[in-house]
Order: sequence, then C-alpha cells, then structure tokens
Amino acid sequence: MKKTKPKKLQKVKTGVVIKDKMAKAISVECEVTVKHPVFYKYIRKQTVYKVHDEDNKAKTGDMVKITETRPISKTKRWRLVEVLRKGQKGGSP
Repeated sequence: MKKTKPKKLQKVKTGVVIKDKMAKAISVECEVTVKHPVFYKYIRKQTVYKVHDEDNKAKTGDMVKITETRPISKTKRWRLVEVLRKGQKGGSP
C-alpha cells in the first residue's frame, strides 16, 4: 500500500484591496485584532500581502478572499479566490 502525505491546509484570509495598479497583481491589507500580553488591551494589526490576480477582477476598495499558494514571483505568495464585496466608486485618494 502506498503511503501518501496528508495535504497541508492552505491559509485563507479576507482583506481590502489598497492598490491595483500592477499587472496581474494587487496589494491586499488584512487586519487582525490581538490582545496585548501586559495591558490586555486589543490592538489592531495590519499586514499587506501581494496577491496574484490573473484576470484583474479586483479594484481598489473591494473586499476580497485570498489563499496561500506556491511562490509566483519574488513577493507574491497569495492568490485571489473571489471578490466578496465591491468597493465604493469615489473613495478617498
């Protein structure tokens, strides 16, 4: 019987598109709240990911779902799964 390795679960995150000017790529900001170890106050932490967007579907301000994938370029390790909600047209610059 051939033993197979169990497939590693891919991380899935949701975030907001902050840049969409690159070719087939977007920048997505994901926010998470963590509790401070000493002061027990909740802190918001933001992380920006470079995401592969093959069809250039996502625009600035959109809420998107991304998943971890193999390295596509020097900085891109995430790919776009779906656009959850469209952003507003006249957002702040």
